[in-house]
Amino acid sequence: MNSIAAGQPHVYRDGDVELIGEIYCPSGQPNGRAMLVVHEADGIGGNVRRHCAMLAEDGYFVLAADMHGGGHVLQGEAMFAALQRFKDDPPLLRQRVRSGFDELLAISGVDATQCAAIGFCFGGFTVLELARSGAPVAAVGSFHGLLTTNAPARPDQKMARIAVFTGDRDPLVPPEDVAAFEEEMRHAEADWQLTNYGPAFHSFTNEDVDSLGDPRMRYDRAAHILSWKALKDFLGVSLAPSLPG
Repeated sequence: MNSIAAGQPHVYRDGDVELIGEIYCPSGQPNGRAMLVVHEADGIGGNVRRHCAMLAEDGYFVLAADMHGGGHVLQGEAMFAALQRFKDDPPLLRQRVRSGFDELLAISGVDATQCAAIGFCFGGFTVLELARSGAPVAAVGSFHGLLTTNAPARPDQKMARIAVFTGDRDPLVPPEDVAAFEEEMRHAEADWQLTNYGPAFHSFTNEDVDSLGDPRMRYDRAAHILSWKALKDFLGVSLAPSLPG
């Protein structure tokens, strides 16, 4: 897959913070479903845009969320500081992603029963926090996202159906974190599944990541294709069927 053009800019708010996401309208036959897509640590970029376009081709109405504000793409210390702030403050993170999800629900023609959320890396962690918050999202899919949290899911709280796609060689998501997540999900009596791709490192869905030269991250074509197909199957059984007519 090659780089793809940005979607239509879409301004929304989280309190006093102006957020600039991107909207992708169905380019194929509309399937009556909508998707929130959450970016990696830096901000909305090529990997998110490619997957948003793929979802639009499959008939989804898609909103790429802006977590940092102003549509900014962060780098270096600014990026790490933003990530640490979100990780340390689950209510802030959940409020910010919920603002994007609520914006998706508010768009004319969107059926709230057929809305899901996916994310990549930081975005994968973020959509898991959206599910943990009890938001009325039908399903979430996390691709190579962090799995631990400062605010674990509770058994008395209704949650979205969850699918996690992780790499067994991902040093940012070690086996002990996978085990802790699995125990958290069991304790919460959640509807969840986790697929662990043996050869895969962090960021295995991002075909551009090898250019960063970070040994913790590596594109894995097989894991990418298989996990994307698994997501589509997961959504097929998790979202309400489209109404006739």
